[in-house]
Amino acid sequence: MSKDLSELRKQIDEINMQMLELINERGRIAQEIGKVKISQGVNRYDPVRERAMLNKITEDYEGPYEVSTIQHIFKEIFKAALELQEDDHRKALLVSRKKQPQDTIVNVKGEEVGNGRPHFVFGPCAVESYEQVAEVAKAVKAKGLKLLRGGAFKPRTSPYDFQGLGIEGLKILKQVADEFDLATISEIVTPNDIEKAVEYIDVIQIGARNMQNFELLKAAGQVNKPVLLKRGLAATIDEFINAAEYIMAQGNGQIILCERGIRTYEKATRNTLDISAVPILKQETHLPVFVDVTHSTGRRDLLLPTAKAALAIGADGVMAEVHPDPAVALSDAAQQMDLNQFDAFYAEIEKILQLQRA
Repeated sequence: MSKDLSELRKQIDEINMQMLELINERGRIAQEIGKVKISQGVNRYDPVRERAMLNKITEDYEGPYEVSTIQHIFKEIFKAALELQEDDHRKALLVSRKKQPQDTIVNVKGEEVGNGRPHFVFGPCAVESYEQVAEVAKAVKAKGLKLLRGGAFKPRTSPYDFQGLGIEGLKILKQVADEFDLATISEIVTPNDIEKAVEYIDVIQIGARNMQNFELLKAAGQVNKPVLLKRGLAATIDEFINAAEYIMAQGNGQIILCERGIRTYEKATRNTLDISAVPILKQETHLPVFVDVTHSTGRRDLLLPTAKAALAIGADGVMAEVHPDPAVALSDAAQQMDLNQFDAFYAEIEKILQLQRA
């Protein structure tokens, strides 16, 4: 009896190794299929194909297991193969941490974004006048900061809302930045505007509504300017990463990712800040990651706590909006800090920075 048991167990061990070899061979073939799908732009998950394979496997099945058990086993095998393909896809991406283990450092007019020290971007939602931008720039400069934002092209939900001063706004932004020795960040919304805009700005911002404007992404990837790419309103992290890949695939690796909140059912804030996206993006990519606390919350009273959260979780920078007189701002009045609030906000941030340096 003991001998029979040993023999049976030996047979089981041999079958286990045969199964392992076959499963590995299946995995290698699945990886090749995944590469073909990537090259053809085909979705890796094919439920119709999976169902056809299950039907074929169980069509004439007769054995000791229930059909449902066999289906479950093969579904797990299919799932594992899909994970192999997804892992290969991540390895293949230029923005992937697996492709480039070391962090990318984006140089913005001497500021090294992604070097382990937090950076900050402040400025008005929209450029309205020279005087307005100059007031904010003066406050930014006084804090020893370098990065100034200001919208010249404003994609708005309503076609009747203020949509920016366009190129004239960029000229004002550059004039002020030159006077205060600051670097400028502003959103560009169409590929045709990029060539002209790069004369006036140091960083091209691609906003949430344009995250999957693929022609714009490709155009931004063809110029020698850093790009700040914001996550789309309802974009998954994978979609966000692939949007960055569009830029890098054109040759421009100077990319800063920016989490700015996503749309959920919650109404307490303008959007829902997906703070967990920061460490995920840091793990999955080698690109620096910012958090826009203004657009994610839409509330002045939440700017400081969310900025603290962003720094605590490892963000490379924080973006927020500042206006000399938010009550008369031509866009997003409720979410912009005035200059006194900005002083108080940054004083609290400096306390955190001092603790981090200690």
